[in-house]
Amino acid sequence: MHIAVAGNIGSGKTTLTRLLAKNYGWKPKYEDVDYNPYLSDFYNDMQRWSFNLQIYFLNRRFKDIVEIAKAGEHVIQDRTIYEDACIFAPNLHSMGLMTTRDFENYKSLFSLMLSLVKPPDLLIYLKSSIPNLVSQIQKRGREYESGIRLDYLKGLNDRYEEWISGYKDGKLLIVNVDELKFEENPKDLSTIIDNIDAQLNGLF
Repeated sequence: MHIAVAGNIGSGKTTLTRLLAKNYGWKPKYEDVDYNPYLSDFYNDMQRWSFNLQIYFLNRRFKDIVEIAKAGEHVIQDRTIYEDACIFAPNLHSMGLMTTRDFENYKSLFSLMLSLVKPPDLLIYLKSSIPNLVSQIQKRGREYESGIRLDYLKGLNDRYEEWISGYKDGKLLIVNVDELKFEENPKDLSTIIDNIDAQLNGLF
């Protein structure tokens, strides 16, 4: 079983992944942000480092999916391979922060990778407003995130909504994190778990 958690920066993906892994006794697969060699440079100079960063993420994400498939375990994954190609890279390109040449190269590589892997059994999308994202980003206090531009964050949010509205690769659960404060409120977490159980029961 492979559940993937998707959502914008600061939406709570890592926290929900941890809580769900604990609840189900499944293996968490976290996004490795603390050891990313490009992230700090990217937030300081997006145009210079956008392609490098996206290729790094794509490589890591593809490797994660291959490992998940080989392991044959129940896994909850923090972030998906789709988000890099459907949201982050197109957003950078549209903002003029990634050249068309690099973007086309990136899309070609993503298409090849996608042809070799399976989608998750369940995709959980954490839907959030911009003010909530900003609040969560500030709360966790990562230095490299302090320079995130609001227009960049909004562009990502718009693309997330567009992507999710057309997602047809598997089962989907949308969680409004403005309303469901699962980290602080056990009842909200229970609501999410009940919804997941309802989705999973339909998989068998």
